[in-house]
Amino acid sequence: MTIWDYIEHTAARFNAADLCYGHGTDNPLDEAVYLVCASLELDFADAVAMQRRELSAPERERLEALVDARIEERVPVAYLTGQAWFARHRFHSDRRALIPRSPIAELIGNRFEPLLAHPPRRVLDLCAGGGCIGIATALEFPEADVTLADISPDSLALARRNIALHGLESRVQAIQSDVFTALAAGYDLILCNPPYVGAEEVADLPPEFGHEPQLGLLSGDEGLQLPLQILREAADYLTETGLLIMEVGYSHELLSTRLPLVPFLWLEFEQGGEGVFALTTSQLRQYRASFF
Repeated sequence: MTIWDYIEHTAARFNAADLCYGHGTDNPLDEAVYLVCASLELDFADAVAMQRRELSAPERERLEALVDARIEERVPVAYLTGQAWFARHRFHSDRRALIPRSPIAELIGNRFEPLLAHPPRRVLDLCAGGGCIGIATALEFPEADVTLADISPDSLALARRNIALHGLESRVQAIQSDVFTALAAGYDLILCNPPYVGAEEVADLPPEFGHEPQLGLLSGDEGLQLPLQILREAADYLTETGLLIMEVGYSHELLSTRLPLVPFLWLEFEQGGEGVFALTTSQLRQYRASFF
């Protein structure tokens, strides 16, 4: 059996199993390609190798165990293979942090144009998890210093592995912080993908999401407790011309309903995604009282 034969066979099994896709792919074939190529350390674009090379018996045995875990236990492929892709870069991925999937990746690839007047010199990735957003931003802006902040020491340990993977120890630091408590002011750009899912919604999520740390998903007050706290405090940690970009996912409708007077700039994405807004330092200050 060639690698491509096995990919097609696996895609058919995934399709029949009615899996949930949302951790890097959106269909059974791409999911199968991701699992097989990442496991065998193959280039995803090397069609010739996939179509001509035959699987060895040990390779097929190893892949079968991973495919079974994906189907029977609903383990996401990023955790099975130990790697995820974000903003065109590879990262270590395991159960210490959420699997990266934020549409903020598209903003990074576009260098946040036209949202930023100048390249940022100091960037904060708040609620950073494994650090993918902040690290990808550091790779896009080689003059920037980036702070990765998270309350979870386990997530930060993974983030430090990813800092080392990309050789960014001189410009990127990981700090344990309960929101802003351990941080200093003066950031030009704060990027934040905080927990924003309410308890009822978490309970209804597909089994794949149950393998991720609930600390990275769950927020009180119907998902808005932590986003509102960040909105209240962010201006104190931004420069005068700074910008906050935050993802709140499907909670965006509730946030807009709660705060009808706040001029959220809701961003649109060519590659899919929603629920990401931008607010300037002056806007955060002007509407601070609304965030309580």
